[in-house]
Amino acid sequence: MELQGKHIVLGVTGGVAAYKAAALLRLLTGAGAGVQVVMTEAATRFVTPVTFQALSGRPVFVDQWDPRMANNMAHIDLSREADAILVAPASANFLARVAQGLADDLLTTLVLARECPLLVAPAMNRQMWENPATRRNMALLQEDGVSCLGPASGVQACGEQGEGRMLEPEAILESLAAFFTPKCLAGRRVLMTAGPTFEAIDPVRGITNLSSGRMGYAIARAAARAGARVTLVSGPVSLALPLGVERIPVRSALEMHGEVLARAGEADVFIGVAAVADYRVEQVAAQKLKKEAGGPPEIRLVPNPDILAEVAALPRPPFCVGFAAESENLEEYAQRKRQRKGIPLLVGNLIQDGFGGEDNRVILFDDRGSHPLPAASKDLLARQLIAHVAQLLEKD
Repeated sequence: MELQGKHIVLGVTGGVAAYKAAALLRLLTGAGAGVQVVMTEAATRFVTPVTFQALSGRPVFVDQWDPRMANNMAHIDLSREADAILVAPASANFLARVAQGLADDLLTTLVLARECPLLVAPAMNRQMWENPATRRNMALLQEDGVSCLGPASGVQACGEQGEGRMLEPEAILESLAAFFTPKCLAGRRVLMTAGPTFEAIDPVRGITNLSSGRMGYAIARAAARAGARVTLVSGPVSLALPLGVERIPVRSALEMHGEVLARAGEADVFIGVAAVADYRVEQVAAQKLKKEAGGPPEIRLVPNPDILAEVAALPRPPFCVGFAAESENLEEYAQRKRQRKGIPLLVGNLIQDGFGGEDNRVILFDDRGSHPLPAASKDLLARQLIAHVAQLLEKD
């Protein structure tokens, strides 16, 4: 799990977005974190402490004079175990008090007395967010090393539209996981492909495959968390774009080829995860093909360009990572493919182990041999792959 073993103090301040903190708490615990909730008195007007206690399995603290602490020092004891304090939502009033070093309730006192990082997810009306005083306060906080998550733009509870919405809980979780991820690819530019391609036969039919794109998107997420600037050239999938990743949507192998080659010269790393069709229809019908009495129409196929091989053959190629999905003889075919394409790293897997599913089992093939990874979720395998890539880059 992404936050396994992490202890997070979740601060909740007064605002309509406090209801989202309950969903965020579920996500944090689901990711393996232990969570201690601390609320302001205003926050209890929107969501009761009982809700957060039920979801976290821990008592919720509101009062700085809470007698449940034997030494009556909740503002000290609650933060000493924490890996981070995350305040979501963070109201304009809370940000102002922390920026000025005020400590007039438990949460602000806790923040002032902390030894761990502080992350805030602002939530307020757009005019409050745009107010020069709020902007000055945020600038002060960021100068002090506080990480700001968001805010997002959209329709607000008051009915107005603009910047100031709290990030959705999923985005906050992603940002927190990225915060804890070592930045082993900081400053690197990573170009990737993911998903299937669709080779049209006529306006309604085509040739494609069962690739879900999950492995490619998991790797893009892991690379972005590791500090890389990631561009993802993606075939048609129904997956959410990872935070901080630029997506270039394509359908066919020729489109993917064009977008990749236009960017490969600027990339430090190229990871070809997409299940690119080996062949395309030579002549795509302009109109829908009709069922004829004489039998099915004849369709002639021609080879698609080999995107990975072309990138690897550039005069100054990026560090290239290929993928091989086989149904048998994985080690033999994968090693042969790596040597044929002249790439430093290839990730191989058997189709029956992971094609289209949530989990996978892969083997990494490089100049030092083969490195099997235990069966795991694609997210975990993606993080392990990125760590391996970073190690090989350091040795180049």
